[in-house]
Amino acid sequence: MGLSTSRTVPLGQGAEFHQRERRPRPASGPKSGFRADIQALRAIAVGMVVLGHVWPNKLTGGYVGVDVFFVISGFLITSHLSKEIFATGKLHVAAFYSRRIRRLLPAAFVVLVVSLIAAVMILPFSRWTDTAQQVLASALYAENWVLAANAVDYSASTESATVAQHYWSLSVEEQFYLVWPLLMVGLAAAAVRLRARPRVIVAAGIALAAAGSFALSAYLADAGRHEAYFYTQVRLWEFGVGAGLALMVNRLKFPPVAANVLALLGFGGLIASAVLYNAGTPFPGTAALLPVVATAMVIAGGTPGHFMWHSRVTSLPPVQFLGNISYSLYLWHWPLIVVGPFLIDAELHTPEKLILLAIAVPLAWATKVWVEDKGLQFRPKSRPAVKTVVAMVLGMAVIAAGCAGVSLGQQARVAEAEQIMLNQKTSICYGPRAMDHPAKCGDRFGPAFVPTMSEANAYHKTASECTDNLDILMAGDKRTTRFCDFSGGAPDATTVWLVGDSHAQQWQAPVFDMAKKNKWLLKISFLGGCPPAAVTYAGFYASVADQGSVTNCRSWGQAVSEAVAADKPAYVFTSAFARRERVDDGSGRSQNDQYAEGFGKYWKAWTSAGSTVVVLADPPYNVDVRPADCPLLNVEDPERCAVDRSAAAPLDPMVYAAHANKDPRLKLVDLTDYFCDSGRCYSVVGGVVVYFDVNHLNVEFSRLLGPMIEARL
Repeated sequence: MGLSTSRTVPLGQGAEFHQRERRPRPASGPKSGFRADIQALRAIAVGMVVLGHVWPNKLTGGYVGVDVFFVISGFLITSHLSKEIFATGKLHVAAFYSRRIRRLLPAAFVVLVVSLIAAVMILPFSRWTDTAQQVLASALYAENWVLAANAVDYSASTESATVAQHYWSLSVEEQFYLVWPLLMVGLAAAAVRLRARPRVIVAAGIALAAAGSFALSAYLADAGRHEAYFYTQVRLWEFGVGAGLALMVNRLKFPPVAANVLALLGFGGLIASAVLYNAGTPFPGTAALLPVVATAMVIAGGTPGHFMWHSRVTSLPPVQFLGNISYSLYLWHWPLIVVGPFLIDAELHTPEKLILLAIAVPLAWATKVWVEDKGLQFRPKSRPAVKTVVAMVLGMAVIAAGCAGVSLGQQARVAEAEQIMLNQKTSICYGPRAMDHPAKCGDRFGPAFVPTMSEANAYHKTASECTDNLDILMAGDKRTTRFCDFSGGAPDATTVWLVGDSHAQQWQAPVFDMAKKNKWLLKISFLGGCPPAAVTYAGFYASVADQGSVTNCRSWGQAVSEAVAADKPAYVFTSAFARRERVDDGSGRSQNDQYAEGFGKYWKAWTSAGSTVVVLADPPYNVDVRPADCPLLNVEDPERCAVDRSAAAPLDPMVYAAHANKDPRLKLVDLTDYFCDSGRCYSVVGGVVVYFDVNHLNVEFSRLLGPMIEARL
């Protein structure tokens, strides 16, 4: 964490500075440093986050609780720093960092260690490496950057949550704590040199930084840059609002009625944002103004020290208790949510969720009393800052060693799983082959040989014959295309293309096998969430696509269509998640009719160039029709995950378009009967788990379908 251990940072020579800034606190200010209303805000914030995580479909905007915490942190930390800087002309940087470490890290490290152990003991081994990586990132307070990287990696965007994922907000806070005192000291020192009032220069500098941060936040949110949700720089303005309020605290003199109305309006704004916002709200951006300003209003209303009307509720012992344990409750609730289903081998429903909360609250209280408070009491008599930093580094080292061991453990389990799969390769009852031999394969939908999905099952693994992503057919700044030479460099190799979204990518393993067998030069181009059709893309699921995604999808699709037609390949394999990729050209026509025209335009361009177009019908749904972890929660009886065929395999717009197209060079490959019998669709077939994640195929199941695809060419 690179903390300075020097005792003080002087601001420069300036006796006049001390005289100007040393002023008595106004009589109207709060009589005590403790603010019951701020403690209540903490209770509300953690309540929003926890309830939003436990019941995400009920409190859809619970995530705004994090923004409340950011404003509170900006207010309290700046209040503390400004008192010392403006009163003494210097700052004990080492003491500040030491206190932050003792305040936050002991509880954070305890929860990380316990969570890592619980993950290894309870979660499937496929989660171990991701868990270890994110636990380590959280210990180093860089988890927000890991999640930001995953958000822009389409193949990682559907990965399951880890026990440490919620540490992203703590990482942002720690990064703020690291930079903020240095920024304030720098601004105050500049004021001394400029012979200006330090409070004015500090306030101006913070306002400028906050304005820049807010502008960036608004721009990235409007542009649909979802990874920006985790960026520290787009959250800085939220801390800045609290900081600005702290610098104005001595000048806030609202009359009693105005102060109370202001605070009540603030509480109302918080409730409104938690209830009205949802996963589709562009955030943080301008939408974050409501919870941020509302929090500032509550704090500002309580600053003059009047009796507050809301105190009859906010000062109640349960509210204050919840605020007191808010940090530890935030740490514990998420690991319990993640491991809970695997601990009971079932989804969490309301009774189980209530039990989870009943466990989380006393666990948080115990952590507050025995870890948080004890950590603050840790003050060695000699060189306390140095010893505190050493203790921090040792804690990080222990966690890093544990994470390394967990990752090695997963590698061993993956190798074991690969050997099990290899041993079944020749069986006619293995995987989708079992559907061709119902009489010989009696238990076609029984337990999986390897129920846990790991990197051995990842649909997006690329063959060694493929190049890195090339600087062609770009979608904005995304590289979409690779060339895979299975011909051994033959100058007259048959060229074949595979194009589409990630639901085309999930078919690449069997296409790789065909390419290897036939010595093809295979060219692949994928853009996640974008159908390869001349359509007006409108969004994925219920979300509305941002303009950047619409533009990238349209330009990439057109460029791919033209490149493939110009290349005149022997075959073009294509697929898409068209059931869930919404299109809207404003005509009012059905999705199927718009897709029939849009797919038809591209397919016609390719067949006119002499290519055979192979349309790979999308597999039945996994997402929305069964829990993503259903096979893991029902290892002994995966038939409990079976879904009616009518629900899992509704009409695929690609199939509709293919039936409407009479081109003899167009071949439809619909393998739904290898996923479903006449009545139901399954998540385990022939001892093989069908899906890798919420909506993509297990590469093992996909590869086993290769002969069925080839037979239809």
